[in-house]
Amino acid sequence: RHIEHYTGGKFRSHELDICYPVAWGKEGIEARLASLCAEATDAVRSGFNILIVSDRQVDREHMAIPALLATSAIHQHLVERGLRTSTGLVVETGSAREVHHFALLAGYGAEAIHPYLAMETLAEMAKGLSGDLSPEKAIKNFVKAIGKGLQKVMSKMGISTYMSYTGSQIFEAIGLNHELIDKYFKGTSSNVGGIGVFEVAEEALRMHHAAFGDDPVLADMLEAGGEYAYRVRGEKHMWTPDSIAKLQHATRTGPEKGYQTYKEYANLINDQSKRLMTLRGLFEFKIDPNKAIPLDEVEPAKEIVKRFATGAMSLGSISTEAHATLAIAMNRIGGKSNTGEGGEDPNRYVNELKGIPIKKGETLASILG
Repeated sequence: RHIEHYTGGKFRSHELDICYPVAWGKEGIEARLASLCAEATDAVRSGFNILIVSDRQVDREHMAIPALLATSAIHQHLVERGLRTSTGLVVETGSAREVHHFALLAGYGAEAIHPYLAMETLAEMAKGLSGDLSPEKAIKNFVKAIGKGLQKVMSKMGISTYMSYTGSQIFEAIGLNHELIDKYFKGTSSNVGGIGVFEVAEEALRMHHAAFGDDPVLADMLEAGGEYAYRVRGEKHMWTPDSIAKLQHATRTGPEKGYQTYKEYANLINDQSKRLMTLRGLFEFKIDPNKAIPLDEVEPAKEIVKRFATGAMSLGSISTEAHATLAIAMNRIGGKSNTGEGGEDPNRYVNELKGIPIKKGETLASILG
């Protein structure tokens, strides 16, 4: 802010407040986005070459538009008017805390990001930790981790510089309808469809009420949320204590009972029709009993499994037991197991010979081909 005082007026910054009155409700989000885009246009034409998109003014009476939505809307608007190259976008938000959050903001136009709430939280937490971790060191570690994470994300797409990644929009949206995409995330692929801008605003409004609500229990603390670990009444997870217990029980009991328990575990993971955790959980097979094909007319399962193949996982990437189990399973059904670049334990070359059914009169060369 006030960068013009330190650059002799060569750089001038203008703040775009992405908050709006809670009283406007979810319907007020489009009006506020339109006014932000108009304000950004006027600011650029007035000579401001840095726009600060900020949600720092959020309070009990004012809710924030999601930073990604506001950033992309302003970025797209300036691109359409040929003004985007005349200014830089700096995003000051309390919502950015993970690598993916930073990648999204950068991918939709942010040249710089200031995660003020994450930094303030780290500084406060560092004060209560034992050891010599200072608030400054904690923030430095966070910035370094985010930077390394972004480098990994960019390298996967063959991008080597942050400026090349900025505004690249190399994402696919899941769960957003085409009206929202076409208006605020133009050019983004969205093959599934989903919610619109008002539903996004409704979710933001719920988060605002959770932060500034009147619940005395949450007056001085936040809900656990359960985003990173399973919590009762928290974010839903596919890996629940019940599903993990069934998998462990299945592997520790005999073949008959163990397989039945495994089927119960598999049903918990595969059937997401009630919890709506996966896209496949929203689909049903179209079955017509009158058009059923007799089993003896289709390829038997023992032949189908021969085309199964495991992923390329080196011995060092997973445990020795898991690596060997995958290989043995594929050998038994006639499928293919991939050792990965790191190969496998040479001792297993010898051990595997014990499982080869060498018949009388056959040679090792004839068995191995």
